[in-house]
Amino acid sequence: MTRFIYLSLCWFMMLCGGARAQGFPDRAITLVVPFAASGPMDVLSRTMAVALGKYLKQPVIIENIAGAGGTVGAAHVARAAPDGYTMLVYHVGMATTPSLYRNLPYEPLRDFELVGEVADVPMTLVARNDLPAGNLKELLAHLKAHPGRVRYAHAGAGSGSHLCGLLLEGTAGVDVQKVVYKGTGLAMGDLLAGKVDLMCDLTTTATPQIQAGKVKSYGVTTPQRLPILPLVPTLREAGLDVEVAMWHGLYLPRGTPKPVVNKMVEALHVALQDPGLKELFKELGTEPVPLTRASPQYLRKHLEGEMDRWSKIIKGAGEFASLDPAP
Repeated sequence: MTRFIYLSLCWFMMLCGGARAQGFPDRAITLVVPFAASGPMDVLSRTMAVALGKYLKQPVIIENIAGAGGTVGAAHVARAAPDGYTMLVYHVGMATTPSLYRNLPYEPLRDFELVGEVADVPMTLVARNDLPAGNLKELLAHLKAHPGRVRYAHAGAGSGSHLCGLLLEGTAGVDVQKVVYKGTGLAMGDLLAGKVDLMCDLTTTATPQIQAGKVKSYGVTTPQRLPILPLVPTLREAGLDVEVAMWHGLYLPRGTPKPVVNKMVEALHVALQDPGLKELFKELGTEPVPLTRASPQYLRKHLEGEMDRWSKIIKGAGEFASLDPAP
């Protein structure tokens, strides 16, 4: 009798999930960006939201929920109703936060339905214009001559800017003074104002400032130079063995019905082929991932590998963080 009730309940839930999915979506969808507005992930996400909305025939509204390197926004989505109307876009921080935070209120591989990857966004090491270092070699010499005094801005533990800083310190054997912001958009504002000295920012927001001559650029984190910044060397080419790309993925709360997840995978595939999105991504210094990477299966495999990779780097750096209860 107990088994019969259990099977009946499962069947009922499947029917309800299927019924909800048939009319999905019938209202606006919220895409949570776990960093401040005007930052690099925000810029990329707003472009993607427009393309997703075209296919879904409903508006996709951006909600910025910043804090603690993206974990506040991620926790918000993990707790959201699993109906497909709340999504999360998150970069490699999804793979690093389990190692960085002692009391993370979610588990990436357990508490989300994975949709697929979106884009790899390169990073660029930039500085205030009047920093006395004309190239990377001079910058490293300056950092070594002023240990713990050069102000390095980042968007919180687990953010791309933080991870790039960890690699910089570990690889070059230098020590910087870390200044934490809710997003790199805010950090870039202070860099332009000369309130901080150095940061590693995604090309989505750093490129316009570099092209306008408002900041110094010492190198990009990609294996090859970027077409949008042909005069900027790679960090490896300039003498520093640092390579990192901020890959971005889409996530839904755990328990979202399979047909709804599939619908979002379809929407992602269509969005990544949208000419308007491709053109805007190109202007941001990136491009959509191949469709083979825009799948739950690929994202899961990649996330597992990245969690293992960054766990070793973070433990080696010995840099951890704690969250307030129930962020």
